[in-house]
Amino acid sequence: MAAVRTTAGAIVAAVSVAVFSLFFCNLKTSKNLELSESSKKKKSRHGLVGAIGNTPLIRINSLSDATGCEILGKCEFLNPGGSVKDRVAVKIIEEALESGKLVPGGIVTEGSAGSTAISLATVAPAFGCKCHVVIPDDVAIEKSQIIEALGATVERVRPVSITHRDHYVNIARRRASEANELAAKHKTSEQKDGKEPEQLNGYISYGEKHRSSLSTNCKGGFFADQFENLANFRAHYEGTGPEIWEQMGGNLNAFVAAAGTGGTVAGVSKFLQEKNPKIQCFLIDPPGSGLFNKVTRGVMYTKEEAEGRRLKNPFDTITEGIGINRITQNFMMAKLDGAFRGTDREAVEMSKYLLKNDGLFLGSSSAMNCVGAVRVARAIGPGHTIVTILCDSGMRHLSKFHSAEYLSQFGLTPKATGLEFLGIK
Repeated sequence: MAAVRTTAGAIVAAVSVAVFSLFFCNLKTSKNLELSESSKKKKSRHGLVGAIGNTPLIRINSLSDATGCEILGKCEFLNPGGSVKDRVAVKIIEEALESGKLVPGGIVTEGSAGSTAISLATVAPAFGCKCHVVIPDDVAIEKSQIIEALGATVERVRPVSITHRDHYVNIARRRASEANELAAKHKTSEQKDGKEPEQLNGYISYGEKHRSSLSTNCKGGFFADQFENLANFRAHYEGTGPEIWEQMGGNLNAFVAAAGTGGTVAGVSKFLQEKNPKIQCFLIDPPGSGLFNKVTRGVMYTKEEAEGRRLKNPFDTITEGIGINRITQNFMMAKLDGAFRGTDREAVEMSKYLLKNDGLFLGSSSAMNCVGAVRVARAIGPGHTIVTILCDSGMRHLSKFHSAEYLSQFGLTPKATGLEFLGIK
């Protein structure tokens, strides 16, 4: 009997050691895999670039308490360049350098309403590159001032249709081609004596001046093309979406955001719905944009364009960087369950409400996203968890969206004391 007990004890001990060893090895392997992924990220991104992303996800207390839902905002305004577009700038430049379409010392060109331009101007020097931006002259003046302060070259032009050769995006594309021509010809300047300055968008735009600025030690150009370049989508599919999923532990019911290029709403919605198809994803669309109709009715048009009428500048909104009347390659990747229409008044009132009740000083697109979050909360009912994007702060919107004088011109002086502008008393 004693011998049997000893043998049994030895077997139990041996099995225990084996199980513990197996568990320890698996744990060690798992940790090594985690460390390997972490090391990979640190190795590929460091310095300023390494500080982009992993932004906090905060509960917006006032909206959560008012709706009975947990409404959270991803604080993208805490990125080094001050907006969600930092992620896009990094991804676009990284992929361009990897493909050889851009080389250190080259010039990144872009047509932007502001935020992407600021992000590119912030990030480009970290990769040893320069930046040339073409920006509509109706955006808040502080945006172009910031871009110039960051060392980038800025062209301000009048807003025209994307089909016009002198739309700011098309001009930016040309500037990249010009930089490549200069690099190929090994020229340092193409300033031509005695030539009249070209007419551009109704302005005297000294195109030769800009080409000259591109020519200094020019090593070629690369057009970032944030609207159609799928690096934009990938920045959010590989970064923002996974961060939200991990921060929430997978426990969320809905996501909502506005779209300009469409990269954010597309990348995040596709990732989240692949992780859990039950997560509902929505668009919030400003006035003048056709995306709401495209998502809800399958047709791209707006009231202003009905019956063959088309405005010269169809975007009747004071929100900047969101709303569009075409489907971009990035937006095509989105997985949306529906859309809501927001108004300028709602965005303005929301920005003042959040500042007063939560201490959040947000830009126009962030305010519109929060309008969308409340719309979603009312649509799906209390007890759900909703995430949106706080794209940028109000600091780059002082001369327009946060200017009492500017708002009064459009009859948008905020008057609400609560959320009555969204039907909540």
